[in-house]
Amino acid sequence: MSSLADLRKDYSRASLSETETAADPIDQFAIWFDEASRAQIPEPNAMSVATVGKDGRPSSRIVLIKQFDQQGFTWFTNYDSRKGIDVAENPYVALLFHWVELERQVRIEGKIERVSQEESDAYFYSRPLASQLGAIASQQSRTVESREKLEQQYETTKQQFGEHPSRPEHWGGYRVIPERIEFWQGRPSRMHDRVLYTRDASGQWQRQRLQP
Repeated sequence: MSSLADLRKDYSRASLSETETAADPIDQFAIWFDEASRAQIPEPNAMSVATVGKDGRPSSRIVLIKQFDQQGFTWFTNYDSRKGIDVAENPYVALLFHWVELERQVRIEGKIERVSQEESDAYFYSRPLASQLGAIASQQSRTVESREKLEQQYETTKQQFGEHPSRPEHWGGYRVIPERIEFWQGRPSRMHDRVLYTRDASGQWQRQRLQP
């Protein structure tokens, strides 16, 4: 039986230069995201969201990004979930995209804010009806006595709201306004390429290379 310590891979698909990346990290992210999508990577929009609660303990989970632009990185969830409670107490989070097939990671750190009610409405009503009902029925992150109880909550919600549910107040979008964005490209001999963008006091992005 092989040891976990013996599991390793040498990375050699591509390289990354701080002189050849885009001056704006959002533009660079768009390039990499497009390449991940065209490579048909399963769920290239999946990202880890790490939060820290008032007890100082970190927590992470995978969510799906729904939009990114110069304003930031946006996804939607239950505001009463554990991550929602965490960010209400500590509005700084870290995001991580890991595109294994391309030997790439993108790390994003910044401050989080809720999107407008109009943005939350627009996305909620674009979702399939079953997903809308699920968002209403689930008391996310709270305990439930059984799967049968959970399905009963869904059926009750379905009977109550039918085909025209309204977005609940506890469900909506978050946007992370980035302050640091790091692009990581795997390289041979663990001499990986790392290019870090940081936003300065004037709001401009500064770019530099980090040692692996």
